[in-house]
Amino acid sequence: MEDLVIRDADVVDGSGADSYRADVVVDGGRIVSIVKEAAAAGCQRPGARRELDAEGLVLSPGFIDMHAHSDLALLRDPDHSAKAAQGVTLEVVGQDGLSYAPVDDRTLEEVRRAITGWNGYGDDLDMDWRTVGEYLDRLDRGIAVNAAYLVPQGTVRALAVGWEDRPATPAELDRMRRLVAEGLEQGAVGLSSGLTYTPGMYAEDAELTELCRVVARYGGYYCPHHRSYGDGALEAYAEMVALTREAGCPLHLAHATMNFGVNKGRAPDLLALLDEALDSGADITLDTYPYTPGSTTLAALLPSWASEGGPERILDRLADPATAARIRHDLEVTGADGCHGVPVEWETIEISGVTAPALADHVGRTVRESANLRGESCWTTARRLLVEDRLGTTILQHVGHEENVRTIMRHRAHTGGSDGILRGAKPHPRAYGTFPRYLGHYVRELGVLTLEECVAHLTARPAARLRLPDRGLVREGYRADLVLFDPAKVAPGATFAEPRALPTGIPYVLVDGGFVIEDGRRTDVLAGRAVRRTPV
Repeated sequence: MEDLVIRDADVVDGSGADSYRADVVVDGGRIVSIVKEAAAAGCQRPGARRELDAEGLVLSPGFIDMHAHSDLALLRDPDHSAKAAQGVTLEVVGQDGLSYAPVDDRTLEEVRRAITGWNGYGDDLDMDWRTVGEYLDRLDRGIAVNAAYLVPQGTVRALAVGWEDRPATPAELDRMRRLVAEGLEQGAVGLSSGLTYTPGMYAEDAELTELCRVVARYGGYYCPHHRSYGDGALEAYAEMVALTREAGCPLHLAHATMNFGVNKGRAPDLLALLDEALDSGADITLDTYPYTPGSTTLAALLPSWASEGGPERILDRLADPATAARIRHDLEVTGADGCHGVPVEWETIEISGVTAPALADHVGRTVRESANLRGESCWTTARRLLVEDRLGTTILQHVGHEENVRTIMRHRAHTGGSDGILRGAKPHPRAYGTFPRYLGHYVRELGVLTLEECVAHLTARPAARLRLPDRGLVREGYRADLVLFDPAKVAPGATFAEPRALPTGIPYVLVDGGFVIEDGRRTDVLAGRAVRRTPV
C-alpha cells in the first residue's frame, strides 16, 4: 500500500490551468497517482497507509525561492522554518556573486569577512569544503528544504584575480573559465554576479561574456545583480540582455526592481525592453520580492574604489580622514556606484542588524535618526557603524515603488524570490513572508494575479528555468515537494516590526514526500538535499 493519500484537495497544479478537485497519492517520495473527482465517481477511491483530509485546502507544488541567502543557514539551522513554513521546498543559493565555493583558504576568509552581514561569519560551522561539489555534498547530509547552487562570479574572481580593480590577464581568465566549468560539472545550475559588489563589479563585459559562454555550454543560466538599480538602471538591464545574447546564455535577472526616485513609474520601460528581447528569441526570466524596500549591507553602498583590495583595505580607508572625506563626497554628492549612482538619502537607510552588541541601539532606526540622537552628521554615524561593526551592519533601503512592484510581478517571465537575509535583529520581513504575501496580499486582497497564475510563477516557471524535469508541477511521477494552504487565510506573519513571525494558513509542507510542516508546526524531518544541474 502507498504511503499517503491527500484526499479532496483543490489542486492548483502549477501549469496555470484551472484548479480541480482530486485525490493525490504519494509513495516513495513521488506522486504516483492523481484521481480527479469526476473519475472517482462510481469507482473505488485510492487508499494509503495514511489519509490526509484536504477539504478546503489548495494543493500546489512546493514554492521555489529563486533568490535566497541561506547558504550557511541551511547548515546552521536544521529547523529553517523561515522558509519551510512559507511552503518553500527549494532555494537557489550562491547569489549576487559571493558565496563559499569554490575557494582556497585565503579566499574563504576574505569572503567570510565580506558577507558577514548576509550570513554571519560562520565560526559556528566547520567550513571544511573548498569546491562546489564538496559544498553540495555537505548539503546532502540532510537539510530542511532542497537547495540549488549558482557559481558565484565574485568569489571566482577573488580566487583567480584577487580584489583589485583591473582586467584579468589571459591566464587568469582561463582559470576563471575552468573554475566555472568545474562548478557546473559538480552540480551548480548556473553563474551569479554581484555587479555593485566587489570584486565582481571589477569585471568588464568581455570577461563576463566569456564566463557566460562556459555556462551556456553546460546548459546553465546567468543570474546577475546588475550594475545599477537606480540611476542608469535601464541601461544596466540592457547591458545584461546584450551580453547574454552574445554569449548564447539564458538570463535570469535577480530581484528585477526599478528603485529610487529616478525610476518611479518606469517599470513599463523595463518590461518593454524585456518583451522586445523575448519576442526576438532571447531566453530571459526574472525574480522579484513583493515588497518595496530593499536590503543589503551598509558597506555595499561604498564606492567601488573604496572597496578595492577587500575588507581590510576598506577599513584602512575609513580610518584615514582625507580618504573618508572623499568617500563621503561620493556617497552624499556624486552618487556612489555602490549606491546605484544615486546620492544617498540617509533617512531611507534603516539599520536592520549589527554584529557588535554595543551597537544594538542603532537597530530599527534610520541612519539620520541615529545621527540626530547623537547630535552628529549622518556620515559620522555611518562611518562609526562601518568601522566598529567591521562592515557587518545590515540595512533596509526604503527606495522602492509599489506600482513598479505590481507591474513587474504580472510579467510573463516573472518568478518569485525572497532575497531574504536571515541575520540581524530586525531583518527584512521578506525572508519570512515573501510567498504567503504573494498569495494573501497580491492574489486574495488585491487581485493583481489569479491564484493559478501566481502558483505558476512560484513553481513551474522557476522549475523550468532550473531545468528540473520532475519538479514544479503536480503530476504523476513528479517529486512530492508539495504545499497545502488555505486560500482564504494564507498570509505572512512577518512585518517590519516583527520580521520573524511565521505565516498563517499553510498547515502542511512536504519535501520528497516527508512532512516538514505538519498541522502548522515544523517537524524534525530533514528531507532536503542538493539539487544538481541536469546534464545537457
